[in-house]
Amino acid sequence: MLSVQAKAEGGGLRSSSESIRTGTPEISIVMPCLNEADTVATCVRKAFDALNKAGIDGEVIVADNGSTDGSREIAASLGARVIPVERKGYGSALMGGITAARGEYVLMGDADDSYDFGDIPRFVAKLREGHDIVQGCRLPAGGGTIAKGAMPWSHRWIGNPMFSILTRWWFHAPIHDVYCGMRGFKKSWWDRLDQRCTGMEFATEMILKGARFNANFAEVPITLHKDGRIAHAPHLKTIRDGWRTLRFFLMYAPRWLFLEPGKVLMLVGLIGYALSLFRVKIGGAELSLNTMIVSSLLVMCGYQAVLFAIGVKAFAEREGFVPADARLKRFFSRWTLERGLVLGSASVIAGIGLIGFMTVQWAKVGFGPLDLNYSCRLVIPGATLAAIGCQTILASFFISILGMLRK
Repeated sequence: MLSVQAKAEGGGLRSSSESIRTGTPEISIVMPCLNEADTVATCVRKAFDALNKAGIDGEVIVADNGSTDGSREIAASLGARVIPVERKGYGSALMGGITAARGEYVLMGDADDSYDFGDIPRFVAKLREGHDIVQGCRLPAGGGTIAKGAMPWSHRWIGNPMFSILTRWWFHAPIHDVYCGMRGFKKSWWDRLDQRCTGMEFATEMILKGARFNANFAEVPITLHKDGRIAHAPHLKTIRDGWRTLRFFLMYAPRWLFLEPGKVLMLVGLIGYALSLFRVKIGGAELSLNTMIVSSLLVMCGYQAVLFAIGVKAFAEREGFVPADARLKRFFSRWTLERGLVLGSASVIAGIGLIGFMTVQWAKVGFGPLDLNYSCRLVIPGATLAAIGCQTILASFFISILGMLRK
């Protein structure tokens, strides 16, 4: 087996006699870095040691995101290729480093000494089996281990488990730790993935998008250690990055977050309408005007959620976040702008007609008091129909634009 030979040449590394000749090491180890002078040397050394001991042709890349503490110089002095990345963000740094990688495979891991780069051979073994992505797992649910003080309790017991469960449930990705930053993957596979997220949600985007495009997953249990930083706190911000991850899930799972809940709201609202129109009594309580008002709210909110789900799905497909969906194609073949305008206008006219009828009745009594039980049973449905009609017209214009952009 060939051993790794580090050669610092303008901050570059050539990993073996074969790599020097072809420029294609088997694996590139990519470490995002922002002021990691406390730990970057340890991480680079561990990576080189693991490659040497296993006889793996590889290079170490430090994707520097604007360090001012000497991290670049330290990494370069140890033979790592330093790739300056100007655009700020965890995802930006990784994209810069991965793009510059020459290896057939890439393994990414933080430069804070929380991951053990001695695990590199285990990831390479899985990649050699043909997997597109090999995800590390720190959580006990997937066989991983979290050292004392290595992860805040909110991340360990709430954030990571919740998002990982949603990843398996909604996207059917067979992993247990969606946030784990140590993972290996085929460079050619990643080049086709077209990742966009520049922040901490980069890690979840890779998994969700990979699942949508039917990637071949594997998982390797690892140990998360307490990071070795002294000079500064971790870059991860719980609230900010948690919200950004949730926001990303919203776009990738419109069915479960918008479509299905919207359908349920509409169904409950319509049932409430039917019961209140006939003043049905349940357990001594008469369902009347208050029930109708609430039912109106549920119907409109549910309908808006359904329209929003369709728009999000169309946008995500157009931007390449998700593969083409035959159901969406059928929808666009049937739902034209003209049909939407006709249906929306009919709903508006019907609603205005009910309101207009009650206005005439009101005028007949000199615009004096009306029987609310009678008038509201027409005005509330009228207002609801008019609102739904307006929603339909506006949504038809918006969805038709997305449909044209898909062609």
